Amino acid sequence: MSTVLTVGVGAELVARFALACDGDVVALGVEALDADGGLFARVAEAGSPGVTVLGPDVPEERALALATRADVLAAPTCIVMATSSTDPDLWMRAMHAGVRDLLTSDAHQDHVDGVVARGAEWAEARREALRETTGDRGHRVVVVGSAKGGVGKTTVSTNLAVGLARSGTGSTVLVDLDVQFGDVASALALVPEYTLPDTVHGAASTDPLVLKSFLSRHESGLYVVAGSESPAAGDAVTAQQVARLVDTLRQEFRYVVVDTAPGLSDHTLTTLERATDLVLMSSMDVPGVRGMRKELDVLTELNLVPKGRHLLLNGSDTSGGLSLADVESTLGFPLDVVLPRSSAVPLSTNTGVPMLLSGGGRDQVVRGLQSLVDRFLPEPAAAPRGVLGRLRSGAR
Repeated sequence: MSTVLTVGVGAELVARFALACDGDVVALGVEALDADGGLFARVAEAGSPGVTVLGPDVPEERALALATRADVLAAPTCIVMATSSTDPDLWMRAMHAGVRDLLTSDAHQDHVDGVVARGAEWAEARREALRETTGDRGHRVVVVGSAKGGVGKTTVSTNLAVGLARSGTGSTVLVDLDVQFGDVASALALVPEYTLPDTVHGAASTDPLVLKSFLSRHESGLYVVAGSESPAAGDAVTAQQVARLVDTLRQEFRYVVVDTAPGLSDHTLTTLERATDLVLMSSMDVPGVRGMRKELDVLTELNLVPKGRHLLLNGSDTSGGLSLADVESTLGFPLDVVLPRSSAVPLSTNTGVPMLLSGGGRDQVVRGLQSLVDRFLPEPAAAPRGVLGRLRSGAR
Protein backbone atom coordinates (compact mmCIF):
# COMPACT_ATOMS: atom_id res chain seq x y z
CA MET A 1 0.00 0.00 0.00
CA SER A 2 1.25 3.47 -0.86
CA THR A 3 2.46 5.92 1.80
CA VAL A 4 0.21 8.89 2.61
CA LEU A 5 1.62 12.27 3.66
CA THR A 6 -0.77 14.60 5.47
CA VAL A 7 -0.15 18.29 6.18
CA GLY A 8 -2.48 20.26 8.43
CA VAL A 9 -4.99 17.42 8.74
CA GLY A 10 -6.96 16.77 11.96
CA ALA A 11 -6.27 13.70 14.09
CA GLU A 12 -9.55 11.92 13.28
CA LEU A 13 -9.05 12.16 9.53
CA VAL A 14 -5.39 11.15 9.86
CA ALA A 15 -6.60 8.01 11.66
CA ARG A 16 -8.92 7.19 8.75
CA PHE A 17 -6.05 7.61 6.28
CA ALA A 18 -3.96 5.32 8.48
CA LEU A 19 -6.65 2.63 8.20
CA ALA A 20 -6.73 3.09 4.42
CA CYS A 21 -2.98 2.54 3.99
CA ASP A 22 -2.22 0.03 6.74
CA GLY A 23 -0.73 2.67 9.01
CA ASP A 24 1.80 4.00 6.49
CA VAL A 25 1.08 7.68 7.21
CA VAL A 26 3.41 10.62 7.76
CA ALA A 27 1.41 13.33 9.56
CA LEU A 28 2.84 16.86 9.69
CA GLY A 29 1.59 20.20 10.94
CA VAL A 30 1.15 23.14 8.61
CA GLU A 31 4.41 24.66 9.90
CA ALA A 32 6.27 22.00 7.89
CA LEU A 33 5.50 24.01 4.75
CA ASP A 34 7.68 26.85 6.04
CA ALA A 35 10.71 24.69 6.80
CA ASP A 36 13.63 24.53 4.33
CA GLY A 37 12.51 23.18 0.98
CA GLY A 38 8.79 23.49 1.75
CA LEU A 39 6.30 20.86 0.69
CA PHE A 40 8.49 19.13 -1.88
CA ALA A 41 11.32 18.60 0.58
CA ARG A 42 8.78 17.01 2.92
CA VAL A 43 7.58 14.80 0.04
CA ALA A 44 11.17 13.66 -0.52
CA GLU A 45 11.70 13.00 3.18
CA ALA A 46 8.54 10.89 3.26
CA GLY A 47 9.84 8.70 0.44
CA SER A 48 7.73 10.16 -2.38
CA PRO A 49 4.29 9.14 -1.04
CA GLY A 50 1.62 8.17 -3.50
CA VAL A 51 -0.86 10.58 -1.90
CA THR A 52 -0.23 13.98 -0.30
CA VAL A 53 -3.17 15.46 1.61
CA LEU A 54 -3.35 19.21 2.27
CA GLY A 55 -5.75 19.72 5.14
CA PRO A 56 -8.00 22.53 6.43
CA ASP A 57 -5.12 24.11 8.37
CA VAL A 58 -3.40 24.93 5.05
CA PRO A 59 -4.87 28.20 3.69
CA GLU A 60 -7.01 27.45 0.67
CA GLU A 61 -5.10 29.62 -1.82
CA ARG A 62 -1.79 28.25 -0.63
CA ALA A 63 -3.05 24.69 -1.08
CA LEU A 64 -4.17 25.48 -4.63
CA ALA A 65 -0.82 27.10 -5.43
CA LEU A 66 1.06 24.06 -4.13
CA ALA A 67 -1.13 21.77 -6.23
CA THR A 68 -0.40 23.86 -9.33
CA ARG A 69 3.32 23.68 -8.68
CA ALA A 70 3.16 19.92 -8.20
CA ASP A 71 1.30 19.61 -11.50
CA VAL A 72 3.85 21.75 -13.38
CA LEU A 73 6.76 19.79 -11.89
CA ALA A 74 5.03 16.51 -12.75
CA ALA A 75 5.66 15.47 -9.15
CA PRO A 76 4.87 11.75 -8.77
CA THR A 77 2.51 12.26 -5.82
CA CYS A 78 -1.25 12.73 -5.98
CA ILE A 79 -2.38 16.00 -4.36
CA VAL A 80 -5.61 15.73 -2.35
CA MET A 81 -7.37 18.54 -0.46
CA ALA A 82 -9.28 17.96 2.78
CA THR A 83 -11.44 20.98 3.45
CA SER A 84 -14.21 22.34 5.64
CA SER A 85 -15.14 24.95 2.99
CA THR A 86 -18.70 25.13 1.65
CA ASP A 87 -17.69 27.15 -1.44
CA PRO A 88 -19.52 25.50 -4.39
CA ASP A 89 -16.81 26.70 -6.83
CA LEU A 90 -13.94 25.15 -4.88
CA TRP A 91 -14.12 21.81 -6.68
CA MET A 92 -13.73 23.46 -10.08
CA ARG A 93 -10.86 25.69 -8.91
CA ALA A 94 -9.19 22.72 -7.26
CA MET A 95 -9.36 20.61 -10.40
CA HIS A 96 -7.91 23.43 -12.50
CA ALA A 97 -5.05 23.72 -10.01
CA GLY A 98 -4.19 20.03 -10.31
CA VAL A 99 -5.89 18.68 -7.18
CA ARG A 100 -6.89 15.07 -7.91
CA ASP A 101 -9.43 14.54 -5.15
CA LEU A 102 -11.38 16.66 -2.67
CA LEU A 103 -12.94 15.43 0.56
CA THR A 104 -14.40 16.92 3.71
CA SER A 105 -12.84 16.71 7.15
CA ASP A 106 -15.59 14.29 8.28
CA ALA A 107 -15.34 12.03 5.21
CA HIS A 108 -16.51 8.44 5.72
CA GLN A 109 -13.92 5.65 5.77
CA ASP A 110 -15.13 4.28 2.42
CA HIS A 111 -14.51 7.69 0.83
CA VAL A 112 -11.01 7.87 2.32
CA ASP A 113 -10.24 4.33 1.14
CA GLY A 114 -11.25 5.29 -2.39
CA VAL A 115 -9.14 8.46 -2.34
CA VAL A 116 -6.03 6.51 -1.30
CA ALA A 117 -6.59 3.75 -3.85
CA ARG A 118 -7.17 6.18 -6.72
CA GLY A 119 -4.26 8.36 -5.67
CA ALA A 120 -1.80 5.50 -5.46
CA GLU A 121 -2.87 4.25 -8.88
CA TRP A 122 -2.57 7.74 -10.39
CA ALA A 123 0.90 8.31 -8.87
CA GLU A 124 2.21 5.02 -10.23
CA ALA A 125 0.78 5.80 -13.68
CA ARG A 126 2.57 9.16 -13.66
CA ARG A 127 5.88 7.54 -12.68
CA GLU A 128 5.49 5.02 -15.49
CA ALA A 129 4.67 7.75 -18.00
CA LEU A 130 7.77 9.68 -16.93
CA ARG A 131 9.94 6.60 -17.37
CA GLU A 132 8.56 6.11 -20.88
CA THR A 133 8.99 9.79 -21.73
CA THR A 134 12.67 9.85 -20.85
CA GLY A 135 13.61 6.80 -22.87
CA ASP A 136 12.38 7.54 -26.39
CA ARG A 137 14.22 6.87 -29.64
CA GLY A 138 17.79 7.31 -28.44
CA HIS A 139 17.45 11.06 -27.96
CA ARG A 140 19.34 12.31 -24.92
CA VAL A 141 18.40 15.14 -22.57
CA VAL A 142 21.49 15.84 -20.48
CA VAL A 143 21.13 18.06 -17.41
CA VAL A 144 24.33 19.55 -15.99
CA GLY A 145 23.74 20.54 -12.37
CA SER A 146 25.41 21.38 -9.08
CA ALA A 147 24.36 22.20 -5.55
CA LYS A 148 26.53 25.31 -5.43
CA GLY A 149 27.72 27.96 -7.85
CA GLY A 150 31.28 28.58 -8.99
CA VAL A 151 32.12 24.95 -9.76
CA GLY A 152 32.64 25.39 -13.52
CA LYS A 153 29.24 24.12 -14.61
CA THR A 154 29.00 26.36 -17.68
CA THR A 155 32.53 25.38 -18.76
CA VAL A 156 31.55 21.71 -18.62
CA SER A 157 28.17 22.30 -20.30
CA THR A 158 29.62 24.24 -23.23
CA ASN A 159 32.45 21.79 -23.82
CA LEU A 160 30.13 18.79 -23.58
CA ALA A 161 27.71 20.35 -26.07
CA VAL A 162 30.49 21.39 -28.46
CA GLY A 163 32.02 17.93 -28.26
CA LEU A 164 28.69 16.25 -29.06
CA ALA A 165 28.01 18.69 -31.91
CA ARG A 166 31.41 17.91 -33.47
CA SER A 167 31.07 14.15 -33.00
CA GLY A 168 28.93 13.73 -36.10
CA THR A 169 26.50 11.45 -34.27
CA GLY A 170 23.55 13.86 -34.24
CA SER A 171 22.40 17.44 -33.95
CA THR A 172 22.96 19.15 -30.60
CA VAL A 173 21.38 22.10 -28.80
CA LEU A 174 22.55 23.74 -25.57
CA VAL A 175 19.97 25.45 -23.34
CA ASP A 176 21.07 28.10 -20.83
CA LEU A 177 18.60 27.51 -17.99
CA ASP A 178 20.25 29.79 -15.47
CA VAL A 179 17.35 32.16 -16.00
CA GLN A 180 18.84 35.08 -14.07
CA PHE A 181 22.57 35.05 -14.67
CA GLY A 182 23.26 32.56 -17.45
CA ASP A 183 26.50 33.15 -19.35
CA VAL A 184 26.59 30.38 -21.95
CA ALA A 185 26.62 32.95 -24.76
CA SER A 186 29.66 34.65 -23.26
CA ALA A 187 31.46 31.32 -22.81
CA LEU A 188 30.96 30.65 -26.53
CA ALA A 189 31.68 34.23 -27.69
CA LEU A 190 28.17 34.53 -29.12
CA VAL A 191 26.10 37.68 -29.46
CA PRO A 192 22.59 36.22 -29.61
CA GLU A 193 19.76 37.96 -31.38
CA TYR A 194 17.20 36.00 -29.36
CA THR A 195 17.29 34.59 -25.82
CA LEU A 196 15.40 32.11 -23.64
CA PRO A 197 12.30 34.29 -23.08
CA ASP A 198 11.88 34.67 -26.86
CA THR A 199 11.79 30.90 -27.35
CA VAL A 200 8.91 30.27 -24.94
CA HIS A 201 6.46 32.88 -26.24
CA GLY A 202 4.43 33.27 -29.41
CA ALA A 203 4.86 31.00 -32.42
CA ALA A 204 8.30 29.79 -31.24
CA SER A 205 6.63 28.01 -28.33
CA THR A 206 4.42 25.88 -30.60
CA ASP A 207 6.16 25.63 -33.99
CA PRO A 208 9.53 23.79 -34.15
CA LEU A 209 10.50 25.55 -37.38
CA VAL A 210 9.94 28.97 -35.83
CA LEU A 211 11.76 27.86 -32.69
CA LYS A 212 14.85 26.88 -34.67
CA SER A 213 14.99 30.35 -36.18
CA PHE A 214 15.30 31.73 -32.63
CA LEU A 215 18.39 29.64 -31.85
CA SER A 216 21.94 30.97 -32.06
CA ARG A 217 24.47 28.97 -34.09
CA HIS A 218 28.03 28.30 -32.98
CA GLU A 219 30.89 27.63 -35.39
CA SER A 220 31.08 24.03 -34.13
CA GLY A 221 27.58 23.38 -35.49
CA LEU A 222 26.04 23.64 -32.03
CA TYR A 223 22.65 25.35 -31.61
CA VAL A 224 22.17 27.50 -28.51
CA VAL A 225 19.24 28.82 -26.51
CA ALA A 226 21.03 31.79 -24.94
CA GLY A 227 20.31 33.00 -21.42
CA SER A 228 18.09 35.97 -20.73
CA GLU A 229 19.53 39.47 -21.11
CA SER A 230 18.17 40.51 -17.70
CA PRO A 231 17.19 38.73 -14.47
CA ALA A 232 13.70 40.24 -14.63
CA ALA A 233 13.03 38.82 -18.10
CA GLY A 234 14.40 35.45 -17.02
CA ASP A 235 12.20 35.34 -13.93
CA ALA A 236 9.15 35.68 -16.17
CA VAL A 237 9.91 32.28 -17.75
CA THR A 238 7.84 29.63 -15.99
CA ALA A 239 8.67 25.99 -15.32
CA GLN A 240 5.76 24.98 -17.53
CA GLN A 241 7.21 26.96 -20.44
CA VAL A 242 10.58 25.31 -19.90
CA ALA A 243 8.92 21.89 -19.97
CA ARG A 244 7.31 22.67 -23.32
CA LEU A 245 10.61 23.98 -24.72
CA VAL A 246 12.56 20.88 -23.70
CA ASP A 247 9.81 18.59 -25.04
CA THR A 248 10.02 20.33 -28.42
CA LEU A 249 13.82 20.39 -28.59
CA ARG A 250 14.20 16.70 -27.80
CA GLN A 251 11.99 15.88 -30.78
CA GLU A 252 14.21 17.97 -33.07
CA PHE A 253 17.72 17.23 -31.74
CA ARG A 254 19.64 14.08 -30.90
CA TYR A 255 21.25 15.77 -27.89
CA VAL A 256 19.74 18.44 -25.64
CA VAL A 257 22.28 19.70 -23.09
CA VAL A 258 20.87 21.90 -20.32
CA ASP A 259 23.09 24.17 -18.22
CA THR A 260 21.13 24.82 -15.01
CA ALA A 261 21.34 27.30 -12.17
CA PRO A 262 22.90 26.08 -8.89
CA GLY A 263 20.53 24.17 -6.61
CA LEU A 264 17.11 22.73 -7.35
CA SER A 265 14.89 25.40 -8.87
CA ASP A 266 11.48 24.61 -10.34
CA HIS A 267 13.03 24.92 -13.80
CA THR A 268 15.72 22.36 -12.97
CA LEU A 269 13.28 19.89 -11.39
CA THR A 270 10.96 20.16 -14.38
CA THR A 271 13.84 19.45 -16.76
CA LEU A 272 15.03 16.50 -14.68
CA GLU A 273 11.59 14.94 -15.12
CA ARG A 274 12.49 14.75 -18.82
CA ALA A 275 16.19 13.96 -18.53
CA THR A 276 17.89 10.79 -19.69
CA ASP A 277 21.17 11.85 -18.06
CA LEU A 278 22.40 13.96 -15.16
CA VAL A 279 25.94 15.28 -14.92
CA LEU A 280 26.19 16.27 -11.25
CA MET A 281 29.23 18.41 -10.43
CA SER A 282 31.24 19.64 -7.49
CA SER A 283 34.48 21.47 -6.86
CA MET A 284 37.09 19.86 -4.62
CA ASP A 285 36.16 21.41 -1.29
CA VAL A 286 34.17 20.23 1.71
CA PRO A 287 31.08 22.47 1.19
CA GLY A 288 30.89 21.55 -2.48
CA VAL A 289 31.22 17.80 -1.95
CA ARG A 290 28.71 17.78 0.92
CA GLY A 291 26.29 19.82 -1.17
CA MET A 292 26.67 17.34 -4.02
CA ARG A 293 25.86 14.44 -1.67
CA LYS A 294 22.79 16.25 -0.28
CA GLU A 295 21.51 17.08 -3.76
CA LEU A 296 22.00 13.50 -4.88
CA ASP A 297 20.11 12.25 -1.82
CA VAL A 298 17.17 14.61 -2.43
CA LEU A 299 16.94 13.72 -6.11
CA THR A 300 17.06 10.02 -5.24
CA GLU A 301 14.16 10.46 -2.81
CA LEU A 302 12.21 12.31 -5.50
CA ASN A 303 12.93 9.59 -8.07
CA LEU A 304 14.58 12.23 -10.24
CA VAL A 305 17.97 10.63 -10.81
CA PRO A 306 17.95 9.45 -14.44
CA LYS A 307 19.36 6.12 -15.51
CA GLY A 308 22.39 7.95 -16.89
CA ARG A 309 24.10 9.44 -13.83
CA HIS A 310 27.58 10.91 -14.17
CA LEU A 311 29.44 12.31 -11.14
CA LEU A 312 32.09 14.87 -12.05
CA LEU A 313 34.70 16.55 -9.86
CA ASN A 314 36.17 19.77 -11.22
CA GLY A 315 39.40 21.49 -10.22
CA SER A 316 40.95 18.42 -8.59
CA ASP A 317 43.91 19.48 -6.43
CA THR A 318 45.09 17.57 -3.36
CA SER A 319 46.91 20.59 -1.95
CA GLY A 320 43.67 21.63 -0.24
CA GLY A 321 43.80 18.67 2.14
CA LEU A 322 41.19 16.48 0.40
CA SER A 323 41.99 13.34 -1.55
CA LEU A 324 39.87 11.68 -4.23
CA ALA A 325 39.29 8.86 -1.77
CA ASP A 326 37.89 11.37 0.73
CA VAL A 327 35.52 12.75 -1.89
CA GLU A 328 34.28 9.32 -2.96
CA SER A 329 33.85 8.25 0.65
CA THR A 330 31.65 11.29 1.34
CA LEU A 331 29.60 10.75 -1.81
CA GLY A 332 29.24 7.02 -1.29
CA PHE A 333 29.85 6.51 -5.02
CA PRO A 334 32.89 6.47 -7.30
CA LEU A 335 33.56 9.53 -9.44
CA ASP A 336 33.05 9.10 -13.18
CA VAL A 337 35.10 12.05 -14.43
CA VAL A 338 37.82 14.04 -12.64
CA LEU A 339 39.08 17.30 -14.15
CA PRO A 340 42.32 18.67 -12.68
CA ARG A 341 42.89 22.31 -11.82
CA SER A 342 44.39 24.08 -14.84
CA SER A 343 45.42 27.63 -15.73
CA ALA A 344 44.16 26.99 -19.25
CA VAL A 345 40.52 27.04 -18.12
CA PRO A 346 40.31 30.77 -17.24
CA LEU A 347 41.91 31.62 -20.60
CA SER A 348 39.29 29.52 -22.38
CA THR A 349 36.50 31.23 -20.44
CA ASN A 350 37.80 34.74 -21.05
CA THR A 351 38.34 34.23 -24.78
CA GLY A 352 35.10 32.33 -25.40
CA VAL A 353 36.93 29.40 -26.98
CA PRO A 354 35.94 26.03 -25.43
CA MET A 355 38.79 23.80 -24.34
CA LEU A 356 37.78 21.12 -26.84
CA LEU A 357 38.34 23.63 -29.67
CA SER A 358 41.70 24.86 -28.40
CA GLY A 359 43.65 21.99 -29.94
CA GLY A 360 45.41 21.03 -26.72
CA GLY A 361 44.87 17.30 -27.05
CA ARG A 362 47.47 16.47 -24.41
CA ASP A 363 46.00 18.78 -21.79
CA GLN A 364 44.56 16.75 -18.92
CA VAL A 365 41.42 18.89 -18.75
CA VAL A 366 40.81 18.43 -22.48
CA ARG A 367 41.27 14.69 -22.13
CA GLY A 368 38.87 14.63 -19.18
CA LEU A 369 36.25 16.63 -21.05
CA GLN A 370 36.57 14.34 -24.06
CA SER A 371 36.06 11.32 -21.81
CA LEU A 372 32.83 12.93 -20.62
CA VAL A 373 31.69 13.45 -24.22
CA ASP A 374 32.55 9.83 -25.04
CA ARG A 375 30.12 8.63 -22.35
CA PHE A 376 27.23 9.89 -24.51
CA LEU A 377 28.39 8.66 -27.91
CA PRO A 378 27.15 5.41 -29.46
CA GLU A 379 29.57 2.54 -29.05
CA PRO A 380 31.49 1.89 -32.29
CA ALA A 381 30.30 -1.04 -34.30
CA ALA A 382 32.37 -4.19 -33.95
CA ALA A 383 34.97 -4.67 -36.66
CA PRO A 384 33.75 -7.01 -39.43
CA ARG A 385 35.00 -10.55 -39.18
CA GLY A 386 36.68 -12.57 -41.90
CA VAL A 387 39.26 -11.62 -44.54
CA LEU A 388 37.89 -8.13 -45.23
CA GLY A 389 37.83 -7.40 -41.51
CA ARG A 390 41.44 -8.49 -41.11
CA LEU A 391 42.51 -6.42 -44.12
CA ARG A 392 40.81 -3.30 -42.74
CA SER A 393 42.13 -3.70 -39.23
CA GLY A 394 45.64 -4.35 -40.49
CA ALA A 395 45.70 -1.41 -42.95
CA ARG A 396 47.84 1.62 -42.13
